Amino acid sequence: MSINWFPGHMNKAIREIKELLPKVDLIIEIVDARIPYSSSNPVIEQFRGKKPWIRLLNKSDLADPDVTPLWQAHWEKQQGVKAIAVTSQRPEQIRSLIGLIKNILKGKENALGNVTVLITGIPNVGKSTIINILAGKQIAKTGNEPAITKGQQCINLNNGILLYDTPGILWPKIENVPSGYRLAATGAIKETAMSADDVAVFTVGFLMKAYPEQMKERFKLDVLPEGEVDFLEMIGRQRGCLGSGGHVDFHKISNILLQELRNIVIGRVTLETPEMIEQELVIVEQKRAEKAAKEAAKKKKPLGDQPRHRD
Repeated sequence: MSINWFPGHMNKAIREIKELLPKVDLIIEIVDARIPYSSSNPVIEQFRGKKPWIRLLNKSDLADPDVTPLWQAHWEKQQGVKAIAVTSQRPEQIRSLIGLIKNILKGKENALGNVTVLITGIPNVGKSTIINILAGKQIAKTGNEPAITKGQQCINLNNGILLYDTPGILWPKIENVPSGYRLAATGAIKETAMSADDVAVFTVGFLMKAYPEQMKERFKLDVLPEGEVDFLEMIGRQRGCLGSGGHVDFHKISNILLQELRNIVIGRVTLETPEMIEQELVIVEQKRAEKAAKEAAKKKKPLGDQPRHRD
């Protein structure tokens, strides 16, 4: 699945991260606690090596409080990884990172007494807000639109920590198809990248299975419809989202539902669990193997089967 949104500055950011990593003592990656796996950039994991890694599950106040600890436990099985749930609504949680960083990197200070930290994350996970809390002042530009930060910058926190901020980077191809829908559902990618109707159908399908009582309560239903399209049809009529001929305007009701998800009107939900992701990655590996087998078969094709060229 390809996302039709990969700004040029993200290519540049990936190159800069590669160049910077040898100088970095520790990596902080910020993910969205509602989609911890889908909002974690595989590029960072490829580059990390053995460096200490703090994964911040930000927006934890929007996520299911029963699922977030599952992700923390899942990630902390990896050597050198610390997973912490935070929210900008509790800045003291974020400020406590300074002590954690110093503790992890004790004895690794340079001649000037500084340690170097790379902070990264995909667009719209709240990275700039976290940086401003750590710095104690407005340094990074914040906003609700993805890709606010355009260039790399070094921030001296004046407490022995040099913080390198990088633009929010996505990757051009998402192998795990459901991850693309989850990124779109939470607003991590621009709305023009995917059809809101398709994203809403995917999201409704998950929410009806995982959070049926919340869905019934929010939309005042005694019983949920069997299908996702039936649900959107019912809610569209309930909300008066009608077009010509009295037909439901699916685009309009889809956008309304996604906004209610992002604004916690539906309630605190997490769109994926470690168990779900493990099952989905099995499918990804199967597709990789099938693709590799096809490529290998093409290379082994007898010369006699190749098209002939005229002299």
